[in-house]
Amino acid sequence: MSAGTIRLGTPQGRWLLTAMILGSGMAFLDGSVVGLALPAMNADLDAGAAGVQWIVNAYTLTLAALILVGGSLGDRLGRRKVFVTGVVWFAASSLLCALAPTVEVLITARGLQGIGAALLTPGSLSIISASFAPQDRGPAIGAWSGLAGVTTAIGPLVGGWLVDTTGWRGIFWINLPLAVIVVWIAVRHVPETTGDQGKIDYGGAGLTALSLAALTYGLVEKSWTWGLTGAVLMVVFVIHQRLTPHALVPLSLFTDRVFTAANICTFAIYGALGAALFLLVQQLQYVSGFSPLVAGLATVPLTITMVLFASKAGALGSRVGPRWPMTLGPLIAAAGLLLMLRIGADASFWTDVLPASAVFGAGITILVAPLTTAVLAAAPVTQTGVASGINNAVARTASLLAVAAVPPIAGISGRDFADPAVFDPGFRTGMLICAGMLAIASAFAAALIHGPKVSPAAVQTD
Repeated sequence: MSAGTIRLGTPQGRWLLTAMILGSGMAFLDGSVVGLALPAMNADLDAGAAGVQWIVNAYTLTLAALILVGGSLGDRLGRRKVFVTGVVWFAASSLLCALAPTVEVLITARGLQGIGAALLTPGSLSIISASFAPQDRGPAIGAWSGLAGVTTAIGPLVGGWLVDTTGWRGIFWINLPLAVIVVWIAVRHVPETTGDQGKIDYGGAGLTALSLAALTYGLVEKSWTWGLTGAVLMVVFVIHQRLTPHALVPLSLFTDRVFTAANICTFAIYGALGAALFLLVQQLQYVSGFSPLVAGLATVPLTITMVLFASKAGALGSRVGPRWPMTLGPLIAAAGLLLMLRIGADASFWTDVLPASAVFGAGITILVAPLTTAVLAAAPVTQTGVASGINNAVARTASLLAVAAVPPIAGISGRDFADPAVFDPGFRTGMLICAGMLAIASAFAAALIHGPKVSPAAVQTD
C-alpha cells in the first residue's frame, strides 16, 4: 500500500501508528525520566551541580540545535530512513549512557542521544501526515497525541520504579528492546515518503549549535567570556539567516507581532517549566526524602491534566481567541509554583505536593493549545510547518538555558549542592524566579496577543 492511502483501521495503519508512538515515546520519556535519576547519578558518579545540569542540558542542547535540521533531512532523504536512523542512533547512545563509567562519558552520551532524538522526533508526525489517507490523518494524529500523552504520563512511574529497583542505568537499558521493536515495525510496515527537496541550511545549524553550547557553558560555569561568545555567535546566526536563500529560520515570520509575541511567551513559559521540574524532582528527594518513584508521582498530575483537558482548552482558545487563555494560564501556573514553596523537609505528598502540582498543571493545560494556535494562526498557510518547528525549537532552547541559568542564580552550585541546607533555599529562590517568568509571559500575552481566532486554514494544515 502506497503512502497517502493507508487507512487507520487496517493492520498496516495500526502497525505504522504503533511504531511512531513507541519511537517518539522513547524521546519524550527520556526527558522526564532522567530528572528523577539525577540524585542517584550524582551519588554514583560524583557529578556535582554543574555535572547534574550538563546531564540534562547535553541532551536538550543537541536536540534544540538540530531538530529543525532533522525535519529537513527527513523531507530530503526519506522520512522513514531518517526516522529509523534516529531510533538506531538513540538506542546506541542509550547503551553508552547505561555503560558510562564517569559523568563525562555520560554527558557525552546524552549529547549523542539528543542527536538521535532530533532525527526521529520530527519524523514521527510527518510520517503520519504523509502516509495516511486524508480522511484518516486527523484521527491518526489525535491517536498519536493521546497515546503519546499516556506514555509520558506513566513514564515517571516506570522511571522511578526502575531507579528504585535496578538503579539509574535501568532507564537507559529499557530503550534497547523498544528500539528493536520500532525498527522492525518501521522496516516492514512504514512506507518511504519524501517532501521538500530544497537545500538544507547546515551553516545555520552549525551556528545554532555553537551559540547554544557557548551560552549554556557560560551560564553553567559562570563564565562571562563563554556567555559573550555565545551571544556574538547568536548575532552572527541572525545575520546569516538574513543573507542565506535557504534560511533555517525565515526571519520574515517575526515581522508578525503575534508570532513574535507568542514565541516570547513560549520562551518564558517553557523556561519556567523546564527549570521548575528540574528543581522539583530533586527537592523532593534531597530535602523531603521521597523515593524516586514518589518523586515521579509529583509530575503525574501535570501530564494527566494535559491528556484529559488539552483538547478542551484548545477548543476554548479557538472560540475566544488565544489572548485570555495565554494571559490567565501562566498566572495559574505561577500560583502552583508559589504553592510549591511549602515543599520542605517535612512535606506531605497529599497536602503539599499534589495540590501544588495540580494547580501548576491546570495553568499549563489552559495555555498550551492556545499558544500553538496563536503561532500557527500568525504564520502564512504555506509556512505553518516551519512556524511549528521554530516554536518547538524555541521551547527546547528556553528549557536548556533556564536549566543552565536558574540553579546557579538561585545559589545551587558546588559539590555540596545536594546538602538540604544548600538546596532548600535555592529551590525556593528558583521557584520564585520561575513564577516571575510566567508572570512576564502573561503580561506579554495580555499586551500583544490580539486579533481573531485561529484561521481554518491554519488548523487544517496543522
